[in-house]
Amino acid sequence: MAYMYILECSDRSLYVGSTRDLEHRLAQHGDGEGSLYTMNRLPVRLIYFEEFDRVDDAYRREKQVQGWSRAKRLALVKEQLEKLPQLSRKDFGARDVSRET
Repeated sequence: MAYMYILECSDRSLYVGSTRDLEHRLAQHGDGEGSLYTMNRLPVRLIYFEEFDRVDDAYRREKQVQGWSRAKRLALVKEQLEKLPQLSRKDFGARDVSRET
């Protein structure tokens, strides 16, 4: 088995990772050995994970989710999958281009 996981750090930021051994990796994060990012934001808490048969699939999913906004990651965690397409859209704000010269 392989896993893509999301941790919530003490500063409320979200960390996305992947591993073959989720329990061991969580212990590493908890001991401050998981990553430089989480080491400085302890304690961390597992809030989401997905299982994969292949580690390369878990890694690919990790990279996908790392590119997402916080709002989109939280929608995934809360299983609000219907919100994912809307959260993928860029909001450039309403701009009145008719006033520009």
